[in-house]
Amino acid sequence: MEVQKTKEGIRFKVKVQPKSSRNEFAGLYHDALKIKLTAQPLEGKANKALIDFLADWFGVKKSQVEIVSGQLSNIKIIKVIGDGSNLMKRIRELTSS
Repeated sequence: MEVQKTKEGIRFKVKVQPKSSRNEFAGLYHDALKIKLTAQPLEGKANKALIDFLADWFGVKKSQVEIVSGQLSNIKIIKVIGDGSNLMKRIRELTSS
């Protein structure tokens, strides 16, 4: 999985699986981090749930998590604003286990 460190924080790709039994990380899907969400993919509910889930996990405000592309797709590019080094360390915890 490729994670890009930017001036503002980090960028990475996710694959979202809506209508799951719980919100959780589910490993890797090709070059993306797979995330299961309970929300329906209707009226932006899954996108909102994704932002809430990632903000909580990274320990940042919801306004610091942005869907850069893929709003209408299950493959999305995510940007998290914050200390890039700390965010990279946090995401490596997921990908190394």
